[in-house]
Amino acid sequence: MATKERILAAAKAAFAAEGLAGVSVRRVAGAVGITPMAVYRHYADKDALINALVMDGLTAWEVRVRRRNGATALQRIEHMIELFIDFALKEPRTFEAAFLLPGHDARRFPNDFVRGRSPAVALLQADMEDVLRERGLQPSLALEVWLMLWGLGQGLVSLYRAGRMEGGARAFRALARKLLRRSLYAMLNEGAA
Repeated sequence: MATKERILAAAKAAFAAEGLAGVSVRRVAGAVGITPMAVYRHYADKDALINALVMDGLTAWEVRVRRRNGATALQRIEHMIELFIDFALKEPRTFEAAFLLPGHDARRFPNDFVRGRSPAVALLQADMEDVLRERGLQPSLALEVWLMLWGLGQGLVSLYRAGRMEGGARAFRALARKLLRRSLYAMLNEGAA
């Protein structure tokens, strides 16, 4: 494994163990067995290392999105809801890196998505556009519908992770699934107003 990859792997391990507070250039260098100055040959600063964590998390999300399945666009969207919940529960630090850490290369709404900078959103947007078209709605609303679902999903995950929901992972999964689907169908039935 190349040094740059080893540095990122050590940063991921530190982040998984202690969150952002655990990611320091000195700690990562020590885990790799190099000097802190050697880290700077591959990552300009700690922000660049964090950005690499963000991009790695977004890549992990994209892999999941590509695995969504269903015979129809609506079934693929429903499966994506399950994948989102799974990602949050089974890979909480990778989810956090993808969606909650600041990263200068992270995609920003709406321009990066409109320009197709996010392969995952491009796939999801195409499915949503198909569903909106099938229902006689404006396909141009697809990104806004996704933003509403994403915002709700992240809000629910944040509440769960902060210990604000009772019942554990199983109860959270059921509630998140219900609320995300209910919101999706409400938007589709109300014309995504």
